[in-house]
Amino acid sequence: MDLEQRLDQRLAAIAARAEASLADCLAGRGNSLALAPERLSAAMAHGTLAGGKRFRPFLLVECARLFGHEEEAALPAAAAIEVLHCYSLIHDDLPAMDDDDLRRGRPTVHRAYDEATAILAGDALLTLAFEILADPATDPDPAVRIALSLRLARAAGAGGMVGGQMLDLAAEGRSLSEAEIRRLQAMKTGALITAACAMGAELGRAPAEDVARIVRYGDLIGLAFQLADDLLDVEATAETAGKRTGKDAERGKATLVSIHGAAWARGELDRLVAEAQSLLAPYGAAADTLAAAARFVADRRS
Repeated sequence: MDLEQRLDQRLAAIAARAEASLADCLAGRGNSLALAPERLSAAMAHGTLAGGKRFRPFLLVECARLFGHEEEAALPAAAAIEVLHCYSLIHDDLPAMDDDDLRRGRPTVHRAYDEATAILAGDALLTLAFEILADPATDPDPAVRIALSLRLARAAGAGGMVGGQMLDLAAEGRSLSEAEIRRLQAMKTGALITAACAMGAELGRAPAEDVARIVRYGDLIGLAFQLADDLLDVEATAETAGKRTGKDAERGKATLVSIHGAAWARGELDRLVAEAQSLLAPYGAAADTLAAAARFVADRRS
């Protein structure tokens, strides 16, 4: 079996386990959702249990495994980062933000329900992420749970994902420099991908120098993820991407693809992948799956 096939198997296996963990969380098993109104719970499930590659949980689990942490023990933290990611998608799709009707091939939450319910579903998922991380079932060591919570809060908040979304909204119709685009994308998309990698390393009790190496790996694949997304927006159809495409041009948003062109973007993706893979060299074959994941990010079609 070649490395690409092994990666496909690992992605599918972790996605299935993450999906089951998310379903348990949203069913209120062991958390406050047992008290949630039915419509709110249904909207949260619609925005979360919609399939997908579960790439952030995959990164967290694989980075934890690299440092000897069992997959099963990493699943609660993986669920936490995924429910937070799903909250961000629900809010990003709202008419006041990106105004999207389709997500993963299904109606967005505000279309399937209504805007107020979508806002509250996102709020509840955001809160649930930190409820999960604070639970001793996520890790018996309170210091680790605090570190995970701090890492995710910083990645998701005003200096990370939310701040990046603000920059993205303000960028519509404006001409941005390459440095401004890279900053926006690192915050909006890259911060949560980097956090997934770092949280896995922290669960595995990796030494500080290894956490720093894994953080850099996460930064690089986060940049590659967004660059590949920009290419998809230009080249893919809504059917293959699972969401509306051509949005950046419609809204006058500057991207690295719009500045440099698709050919440059493919070359830059190759550069980012090569650097990301080089960071994993000290770990040998144990990091093969993460090395393959870097290429997967660059080559994805949805």
